[in-house]
Amino acid sequence: MIKLQRADENPIISPSSNDWEKRAAFNGCVVENNGNFYIVYRAVSEPQSYYRGANMEISSIGLAKSPDGIHFENRMQFIKPQNDWEIFGCEDPRITKINDKFYIFYTALSTYPFSPLGIKIGVAITSDLKTVSAKYPVTPFNAKAMALFPEKVNGKLAAILTINTDIPPAKIAISFFDKEEDIWSKDFWLEWYSSHDSHVIPLLRNFHDQIEVGAPPIKTEKGWLLIYSYIRNYYSSQRIFGIETVLLDLNDPTKIISRTEDPILLPDRDYELYGTVPNVVFPSGALVKDEMLYVYYGAADTTCCLATCNLSELLDELTSPQIEKTEPNSEKFTRFEGNPIISPIPEHPWEARSTFNPAAIHEEGKIHLLYRAMSQDNTSVIGYASSTDGFKIDERLTHPIYTPRENFERKMVAGGNSGCEDPRLTKIDGRIYMCYTAYNGNDPPRVALTSIDTHDFFEKHWNWDKTKIISPSNTDDKDACMLSKKIDGKYVFFHRINNDIWIDFIENLEFSDGKFLDGEILLKVRPGKWDNQKIGIAAPPIETERGWLLIYHGITDPGIIYKVGAVLLDLDNPRKILKRLEDPILEPEMTYEKEGEVKNVVFPCGAVVKNGEILIYYGGGDRVVGVASINLEKLLEKLQ
Repeated sequence: MIKLQRADENPIISPSSNDWEKRAAFNGCVVENNGNFYIVYRAVSEPQSYYRGANMEISSIGLAKSPDGIHFENRMQFIKPQNDWEIFGCEDPRITKINDKFYIFYTALSTYPFSPLGIKIGVAITSDLKTVSAKYPVTPFNAKAMALFPEKVNGKLAAILTINTDIPPAKIAISFFDKEEDIWSKDFWLEWYSSHDSHVIPLLRNFHDQIEVGAPPIKTEKGWLLIYSYIRNYYSSQRIFGIETVLLDLNDPTKIISRTEDPILLPDRDYELYGTVPNVVFPSGALVKDEMLYVYYGAADTTCCLATCNLSELLDELTSPQIEKTEPNSEKFTRFEGNPIISPIPEHPWEARSTFNPAAIHEEGKIHLLYRAMSQDNTSVIGYASSTDGFKIDERLTHPIYTPRENFERKMVAGGNSGCEDPRLTKIDGRIYMCYTAYNGNDPPRVALTSIDTHDFFEKHWNWDKTKIISPSNTDDKDACMLSKKIDGKYVFFHRINNDIWIDFIENLEFSDGKFLDGEILLKVRPGKWDNQKIGIAAPPIETERGWLLIYHGITDPGIIYKVGAVLLDLDNPRKILKRLEDPILEPEMTYEKEGEVKNVVFPCGAVVKNGEILIYYGGGDRVVGVASINLEKLLEKLQ
């Protein structure tokens, strides 16, 4: 494993006799310009009487110049708190030069005592590194550690930043701008933040840890190299500050090519072990000079330091097979090599955008798939395909077999999502029942139920009965299905309210007189585990000799990654959980799962048993359909 080698000259910048940097001078970021190197760094004064009577240390941003990137002189205070949105401090700058401008992003403190909503990002712009020509508040939400990429990505300005740093878990994310003014546009950022999880780079390994952007990304022939801070056990007295690296795709920097699994620098020297905050190495700048990677970092929140390594050797190590993290030794679903088996067809407007989240039923020698299809205006309908062997599609209809029919699923917001989503199929007493999510784009999504005679279904006479809404209004309820047999004379439904899976026992399917799904919580999210954010059923449970096999999806946060797990329920009393697997049995690995309309998604809605194998049908990246298999007995053995 490559390790950074500390410069003999460390610390390269220390506190001085200047009033504004007497206490500390650290977290420096360096940029090259016309053969010289300029460092911006966080400077901290001694405690003093300040704004509105506060007695406090004041952080501002210093600037110094060097001929070699090591020896800096001509130090000056460059950015000072002036405006309300930064009045209590300017911290931890990152500088990037694009064309003839230098953009310096920094943490802006607007409240004291400090609080998350007063900790945001600001930007200062200069053309000559002598005077600041403009300053703007950037994020309207809690964030730190932002830096511009040194050149446009796919024709757009790009930035990397850390959001929710003080409302953990922190997340590192990417943003793209059509024009410079978007960088400090409040409207832009509010819209971006409303879907920020789609921009996140999943780097956090454990909820007890913390991450933060280090240096502005460096472009290499193998990808964007990001140096970042990874702090293990952040919330304990045993926290460990480390410096790590990740290689990101040149065209899509939200995509991870590879990352180091261990720190390339840990606190070791006295100037890192002792200071304002002991045991800290915090990366804040990086550049390439004479084939060497220079990493600038703060030591013990007191001084600026430098460590280096050979860039080519680091990149070789990052892209070598050994860097790939091996899967745990456990049984998991095996993907069909021909995936995806269903993809959008641009010539069919109703399924031109996405085809995903399929229900499945195995009858009359075929596996019938009912999949969610989306048009370019985000209307969801349901299409039909079938397969004899369970893998290759033999038939696919050119028209939808189910479309929105009621007001609760017809589009109410132009361009917004609406329609019939995520079907699940169950056969009971000569009818095939379909539960699905009905959504009009305005009201909370609700569970809908319809059914069709089996003869009509197999003859493709789509005579569905009138749809019923079976979940209450003003409640976000979805991911629903019926069990394939009654228990104690009652129908059994599974559904999701809020973040958990619920179970309900229903006397009849009339749902009259204000009767809606309710019941009790069956499965809860598990804090600290892979299914910590939300869970919902995948396919309707499969009846086996050992119990009802319930496959479910769970969402991992940070990163918002959809994975698949399994639970075994008692045959006679499905309220009773016999076993729940600790680890997921399917998670995003392939490009069609990691990319798409929504990144990092495997989302099953259908499963069948064929020749002793479970075939699970799932949506990949909210765009295509995949199929994967696992031996039923082996999975049940894991659940004993």
